[in-house]
Amino acid sequence: MARAVQPPRAFQRMLSGRRLDLLDPSPLDIEIEDIAHGLARVARWNGQTSGAHSYSVAQHSLFVEHLVRIIDPGAPARWMMIALLHDAPEYVIGDMISPFKAVIGDQYRAVEDRLLAAIHLRFALPASVPAPLRKIVKEADRMAAYAEAIHLAGFSIAEAGQFFGKPRFPLRRVEAFVEPLEPMHAQAQFLERFRSIEDALGGAAA
Repeated sequence: MARAVQPPRAFQRMLSGRRLDLLDPSPLDIEIEDIAHGLARVARWNGQTSGAHSYSVAQHSLFVEHLVRIIDPGAPARWMMIALLHDAPEYVIGDMISPFKAVIGDQYRAVEDRLLAAIHLRFALPASVPAPLRKIVKEADRMAAYAEAIHLAGFSIAEAGQFFGKPRFPLRRVEAFVEPLEPMHAQAQFLERFRSIEDALGGAAA
C-alpha cells in the first residue's frame, strides 16, 4: 500500500516554543521577543556591508521608525509601532533583496502580506496599513536605504540617488543608525523601542 504523501512542512519553530505556520499564520503564535531575536540576526544587503557585524533588519527598522517621526512629527504612537514593525515578517522569511523579489514575483509578497497582517493583529494594529501611513513608511524606508547604501554598502552618492531617490531633506545625525551592532545589542534596542511605544499606546500591544 502506497504511503500517503505528507504536505511539506510550512511552519517555523521559534525559541519561545511557538510554531508559526508561514502559509496560515496565527497572531497567537507571534511573540515580540521572537521578532526582535530574528530581526537582529537577519542581515540587510545580503551581508554585503562594512563593519565588524552585519547590519541587521532590527537596526534598519529602528532607523525607519526614527525617520517617520522626522517626516511626520505629530504622528500617533500607533503609526510609530507600524513603522517599527514594517519589516517584521523577515524574522521568519529573511530579508530578500529587491532585485530577487522582482524575479520571484507575487508569491513572496503574498506570504509577506499574510505574515504582516497576523503581526499587526497580534499587537492590536490594523491588519491593513492606512494609505497615508503606507506612503510615509515607504518614503522613510527609501531614505534609510539611501543612507545605508552610502555609509555601509559602498554606493556612491550618485548611485544611491539613482536607485533609492535623493531624500527631500538632508539626513543629519544618522551615524548612530548606520553603525552595525552586535546582534544582542540590536535586539535589546529594538525591544526597548517597542516597549516605549507600547507604553505610549497604554499597553494596547501587550
